[in-house]
Amino acid sequence: MTTICRLVPERCIACGLCAIYAPDIFDYDEDGIVLFKEEPEASQQFVRATEQKSVLKAAAKCPVRAILLEKEKRR
Repeated sequence: MTTICRLVPERCIACGLCAIYAPDIFDYDEDGIVLFKEEPEASQQFVRATEQKSVLKAAAKCPVRAILLEKEKRR
């Protein structure tokens, strides 16, 4: 199964925890709102196997659930 990470920027309170736990994945815009480091305009992206652990931790630590993870079943 593949994991998809979705961002809900309107929930973000700019606490910075996601960048602490997954600095290679998450970054912030000029207002401190979460975005993807590699694709700032994207609202979702696939999570690489090597990044799985840090993204899971960042999502778990997000106090407002601005990072959502979904499992996508392969066909």
